[in-house]
Amino acid sequence: MYTNYRIVTQVERKKKKFSGVLRACMIILAALFILMGIVFSRGFMLPGFLMALLYFVYDVFGQRGYEYTMENGTLSIDVIYGKRYRKNRHELNLQELEVLAPNWHDAVAKYRIRGGTVRLPKFDYTSYDDDIPYYTMIITENKKKIKLLLDLTDEMMQDIKRMYPDRVFFA
Repeated sequence: MYTNYRIVTQVERKKKKFSGVLRACMIILAALFILMGIVFSRGFMLPGFLMALLYFVYDVFGQRGYEYTMENGTLSIDVIYGKRYRKNRHELNLQELEVLAPNWHDAVAKYRIRGGTVRLPKFDYTSYDDDIPYYTMIITENKKKIKLLLDLTDEMMQDIKRMYPDRVFFA
């Protein structure tokens, strides 16, 4: 049908409230424990180093972004941790697409958490930004039907609509 195209979209997840306060508390506690270990007893050093390690782990896994790549009828979803580490989560064949619609659309009503009749494993790859509309995709992966929440661009939506006009719904 359509060949030799590639659309890449990056989505940054919105930071949660008080994440900056939590980071500051971890840094202060780590510095405080290490200083107490130097001044009073070496027993405070281990909690200080563990707090510093916890800060670095939180820094990596607390920041999350997503990359959607659509190429030749395949949608690939990668999760990017801490802007450094990438892990491929899904390789989806768009021929297996059942429906793609805004989350409030009637086409996906039976898959909603409240009021829906069909329960599927859900994967949320949205930015949590209230100004960006997200879409619900119902697709088969590895012979299992799954539900994906995505922040797709208009370009991606138009391209998927061109390929599968009966399965894609707009606002």
